[in-house]
Amino acid sequence: MKNIYLLAILGIFLISCSSDKAEPADLIFTNGIIYTVNESQPIAEAVAVKDGMILAVGSVEEIEKHKTESTEVIDLNGETMTPGIIESHAHLMGIGYNKLELDLMYVKTYDELVEKVAEAVAKAKPGDWITGRGWHQDKWIEKPEKIVKGFQTNEQLNEVSPDNPVFLRHASGHAAFANGKALELAGISNLKGERPGEVEGGEIILDELGNPTGILSEKAAGLVARLIPAETPERAEEALTLALKELNEKGITSFHDAGSGQNVIDLIQKFKNDGKLTVRQYVMLTGTQPALLEEWYKKGPMIDSADHMLTVRSIKLNCDGALGNRGAWLLEDYSDRPDHRGHETLPMSVVSEVSEKAIPAGFQVCSHAIGDRANQEILDRYETAFANYPDSKKLRFRIEHAQHIHPDDIPRFGELGVIAAMQAIHLSSDRPWAIDRLGEKRIIDGAYVWQKLMQSGAVVTNGTDAPVEPVDPIPSFYASVTRKTLQGLPNGGYEGDQKMTRAEALKSYTLDGAFAEFDEDFKGSIEVGKAADFTVFDKNIMEVPEDEILNAKVAMTVVGGKVVYKK
Repeated sequence: MKNIYLLAILGIFLISCSSDKAEPADLIFTNGIIYTVNESQPIAEAVAVKDGMILAVGSVEEIEKHKTESTEVIDLNGETMTPGIIESHAHLMGIGYNKLELDLMYVKTYDELVEKVAEAVAKAKPGDWITGRGWHQDKWIEKPEKIVKGFQTNEQLNEVSPDNPVFLRHASGHAAFANGKALELAGISNLKGERPGEVEGGEIILDELGNPTGILSEKAAGLVARLIPAETPERAEEALTLALKELNEKGITSFHDAGSGQNVIDLIQKFKNDGKLTVRQYVMLTGTQPALLEEWYKKGPMIDSADHMLTVRSIKLNCDGALGNRGAWLLEDYSDRPDHRGHETLPMSVVSEVSEKAIPAGFQVCSHAIGDRANQEILDRYETAFANYPDSKKLRFRIEHAQHIHPDDIPRFGELGVIAAMQAIHLSSDRPWAIDRLGEKRIIDGAYVWQKLMQSGAVVTNGTDAPVEPVDPIPSFYASVTRKTLQGLPNGGYEGDQKMTRAEALKSYTLDGAFAEFDEDFKGSIEVGKAADFTVFDKNIMEVPEDEILNAKVAMTVVGGKVVYKK
């Protein structure tokens, strides 16, 4: 009897010991400030990872139980960890190609732009194309001597490059600047007629004599762009390699590519197969290729449910232009250009057609709309397409940018379940001059209205639209919570009642981004069972004074438990 009693006690002891023994971790991140974006456990000290997934989240003491001799421990040294940053709208290959061409994002004057072109011409062979991107006339510290309809003219460009065609895309991607040689090759010369300079969905800017100034707005840019030699496979691989490196360094763990063709999808797939894909990709099919869409309607979405590295289940439609070149499609005239309301760059009938085909085929539709007319028209088309689908909110259709909205249309985002895929950094960059385009009333009522949209029940995601802006999430986070320029102006921010809280801004860059790609159960917050995707900052962006946020740097980027970047 005594022996039976001792055996029973021993059994209870062994069961107790075994129950205290935690599952061993491959990797532990400890000694940091961890913002989880999980309401039930907002902050933690340490995280355990196994097989690329989160095993446990808690205090240092709790996570220590998962440590074995084979566990790798990474000491965060008090730095700040968040869920992996999700860039919800940018252009993957554009980021890479931007590094292979003239980068004009930081030029401060027209003379500086001309100087960069002259340097490129000196290194080029006769007849070689000089290409670049990033200039923005409203961000220059001084205006050129000659201006036509708000833009520079190409006389100086012609002087430094008489024999090499030059094609320089606007920062927004919605206009281009060409020299005389490029215009000559495209057959663009003095234009006359009833409506000179107009092309369907765009405009060739002319001077008072009818001569082209070199500015090609919206679809007019294609008249020259189509002449530029096609990219080689080798150069495409180089561009993708550079883009992925940039994303790793900037803390991006997932990326929504806003419109690509089959060639880019195939290249990303190749990188994945070769083990070189270090950022999760959610690719939108470009709506500029109807035949491509028809192929995908037939075969349906490509949803990566295994490792979630490459998914194709959405369609991108470009429906209007941008405010910078006055191409955004407005309900009323531009304040600084009467009798002009921008451009409908895609017939609205196409939005209806694509929406009605996409829904039964299982595709999300993401439509670019910056002006209030474009936003209204697209919401109308979405609403009609949703009418036959009682669970239409589950479709998660998106409007990309949603930058300027008529007040009557703001509640419709929440009512229809349409995601507003916005880029807070555009407020910092554009707001100082956007008021000239729209006037004070339209700005206050419906421009960059993050809080109004969230209060409507809409999901608002965040990003940069790179290479329109640098892909770095820190300036966009700063813009989200301050509504100031990157120079810290004005005091209190522009329309300060629309600021996000820091928690809202972080969620817009993580869990809301995951929701926008139907993957919120896999990533977007630091919770047990989700992917071990983390971004580590060297400053506590959730607590430091707002004027110190811009000094923060990414210290580490982790994708699926693998450190892909460390400062």
